[in-house]
Amino acid sequence: MKQLLILSGKGGTGKTTTAAAFIQFANAKAIADCDVDAPNLHIVTSVNTKPKTSIFYGSEKSYIDEDQCIGCMKCIQHCKFHAIQKVDGKCRIQEYACEGCGVCEYVCPVNAVVLKPDEAGKLSLYTGNTIFSTATLKMGRGNSGKLVSEVKAAMKRWVSENMDLAIIDGSPGIGCPVIASVSGVDMVLIVAEPSISGISDLKRILNTASVFRTKSVICVNKYDIDIEKTEEIERLCTEHSIPFVGKIPYDQQASKAINDGKSIASYDCPARDALYRIFQNTMKILKEK
Repeated sequence: MKQLLILSGKGGTGKTTTAAAFIQFANAKAIADCDVDAPNLHIVTSVNTKPKTSIFYGSEKSYIDEDQCIGCMKCIQHCKFHAIQKVDGKCRIQEYACEGCGVCEYVCPVNAVVLKPDEAGKLSLYTGNTIFSTATLKMGRGNSGKLVSEVKAAMKRWVSENMDLAIIDGSPGIGCPVIASVSGVDMVLIVAEPSISGISDLKRILNTASVFRTKSVICVNKYDIDIEKTEEIERLCTEHSIPFVGKIPYDQQASKAINDGKSIASYDCPARDALYRIFQNTMKILKEK
C-alpha cells in the first residue's frame, strides 16, 4: 500500500482541502488525519460508522487524593511550576501546569500524592469499507509526535489487501507531529502558498522531508494572488529537481465548500479542475516510485 502524506509549511494554505479532494478523487479506503492538535478532516469526509475510541496516555502527572490530603501545603511550597493550589483546605493539582516532576509526591508526609500516566488524548478509528484513523490531543500536552505514530499504526493494522492507497492529512509546520507523519510514508505532497512566509516555510519543510529521504512534490494554492511568488516557487522546484505538479487558482467555491462542510471535489469549479490535474500528476509520480 502506497502512503501519500499531504503537508503545508504553515496553516491556512489549503492542505486539508487538498487532502479531502484527493480522497474523493481516488475513492481512498485508507485515511488518516494526523493533525492531532486540530483534526478536521472528518468534517469533509463521509464516515457513517461509529468510531472505536481509546485513551492515549502520555507522560506522568501528579494526582492528589483529597481524602488523604491534610492541607499542610508542603507540596505547594516545593512546586517550582506553581501547579498546586489550596482550595477549601485541600491541595489540588492544576493539570495544565503540572510537569510531572514528582517533587510533590516526594515531600508529601501522608502519601496523598501519586504520579499516574496522564490521559493526553483520544484515538478514534472508523472501520468498515473505509478505514479512517484520527485523534485529538488534549490542550497543553506535549506528546503530539507519539500520538501521530499511534494514528498511523491504527490505520495500518486495519487495512486490507485491496487497499492500495492511503491518504494522510498531516499537521502544518515542521514540529514533532510532522516528523512523525513523514516517517515511513512513500511520498509527500506539499501545498505551498505564494507569499514570503509561505516560501520560507516551504523550504523548511523540504529540508525536514529530505532528512527522511522522502520524495516530495509541490503544488501552489491560490497561485494567482501573487504570480511572482508562484514563479519563484516553480524556479525553486526546477533548481532542486523537485516535481512541480500544478497550481490552483483562487476560487470562492472553495470557501463555500469549506463552509458547507464538503469536499471541493463535489463542486464544478476551476479549483476543482486544477486539483484533479494535480491529483493525476501526483498519482503518476507515486506509482512510478
